[in-house]
Amino acid sequence: MALGVSKKEKIDGLAETAGVSLAASAWKRLKRSPVFLIGATIIGIFVVLSILSPWLAPQDPSVPMLIDQVVKARNEIPPPQPGHLLGGDLQGRDFFSRLLVGSQQTLIVGVGATIIGLTGGLILGTLAGALGGWVDSVVMRIVDVMLSLPSLLLAFSIAAMFARPSQFTVILAVSIVQIPVFARLLRGSMLAQRHSDHVLAATALGVKKGAIVFRHMLPNSLSPVIVQSTLVLATAIIEAAALSFLGLGNPDDRLPEWGQMLGDVQNVFDTHPHLAAWPAICIIIVALGFTLMGETLREALDPKNRR
Repeated sequence: MALGVSKKEKIDGLAETAGVSLAASAWKRLKRSPVFLIGATIIGIFVVLSILSPWLAPQDPSVPMLIDQVVKARNEIPPPQPGHLLGGDLQGRDFFSRLLVGSQQTLIVGVGATIIGLTGGLILGTLAGALGGWVDSVVMRIVDVMLSLPSLLLAFSIAAMFARPSQFTVILAVSIVQIPVFARLLRGSMLAQRHSDHVLAATALGVKKGAIVFRHMLPNSLSPVIVQSTLVLATAIIEAAALSFLGLGNPDDRLPEWGQMLGDVQNVFDTHPHLAAWPAICIIIVALGFTLMGETLREALDPKNRR
């Protein structure tokens, strides 16, 4: 058994790092990572199905075409049958079509909340990291207070403030919870960039502070924030599903969403567990996909892991 690192491994490591950018080196490692490929495959399938779901759904998810097979007195619902792969729900609507179209609403909520949270975090993080002083202190104290509260409890409190719950209120509540995560991460990255060689050189040359921030510090601080957004997407989908499950989502069930589908069947879970199992499995798989992809991206883009 050979001890230590072999000569071939040393040569491969030197060849990999010599003249190769961090992004190219990271992509080379990602292509060889089965964890990343599994996560990317899950997300790719989810995104494609979400976009094409209105055309892929075999039935109209809002039409109770199987209502004649629903017997509420005996708690019976339509079973799987030709043209209805998973049968019907409590209102006689095609369950497979609702599950498929629900992926689109889940994607809209997750991406919308992440984009808004990312934008807010970029603004606060840039202000704190670039200006410093009392601005940094005020911003970070607000961030500390928000992070001290459980994210789901904070999102629940924000969503409950609206008299008329809707899909937008869910997106807004989840996005506000994500803002301090991005703000703290970006602020830390910008503080690290403040003492880098290129920033010190630009300062010595008399470059204006605004140019230093937006041309040197901010672009070089975005990588960990972008990677974090993939992890936040998983959290956003779970929290949005939880709010919809608790009745704080879109009350219009003609537009199905996985969390809403879970909430609609909580009283009949003991007799029709599949009505809750399928949306729950979809949420778990999609969240797992974003988590796997985000974790491998973070490891691949970490300069400490570059060999």
